[in-house]
Amino acid sequence: MRVLFIALRMLVAVAVIAAVVGQLLVSLDFWRASGVTNTGSNVVNFFSFFTVDANIAAAVVLLVGAGLAIAGRSPDPHWFAVTRASVATYMVVTGIVYNLLLRGIELPQGATLGWSNEVLHVIAPLYLLVDWILAPGARPLAAKRIWPILVFPILWVVYTLVRGPFVIDQVYGNAFWYPYPFLNPNTSANGYLSVAFYVVLIAAVIGLVAAGLLWISRRRASTD
Repeated sequence: MRVLFIALRMLVAVAVIAAVVGQLLVSLDFWRASGVTNTGSNVVNFFSFFTVDANIAAAVVLLVGAGLAIAGRSPDPHWFAVTRASVATYMVVTGIVYNLLLRGIELPQGATLGWSNEVLHVIAPLYLLVDWILAPGARPLAAKRIWPILVFPILWVVYTLVRGPFVIDQVYGNAFWYPYPFLNPNTSANGYLSVAFYVVLIAAVIGLVAAGLLWISRRRASTD
């Protein structure tokens, strides 16, 4: 099983990297065709999507995990187990939020690359969950490890909401830019109140998913 998961981790990591690069290249072409002059700002926007950040982190974690498995490190080092739990949480939540709230909605990254979209929002999140449940080398993590998992989402929301009003959308001509419509107070039905509702809702989902993954880690340890 160890060899299988080494191969799967490397395969999914390569697929994720290809999906991110492929979407970026499509977006660059779209921006050029749209007459965008400040491409650098749009590239920053691209890497401001939670999905992109989570998938890049997932690719790194999968490659590190494959390396640790090749080296015969079992169980995983504690620092890696916490990092892996964090990234698995972000990816599972990415899959949930996209498929419940965003599927079929045009996002402001430019034209969407179909296969890349499915890799980043469906295949990779599902694999990270399967990897967490089944891959060898798991280490039990206490419930209190939920707090480090929450740090990045909190920082990302603050960054997004503070930055949004100061970024000009060069494609659609808006004086603001937000990666997801439910975080945009200018287009949400009740402004910041609607944004606050979705932030709290997604925070609850992140907390529940993180708690579930930590519980699985302890459950696996008790049955090994």
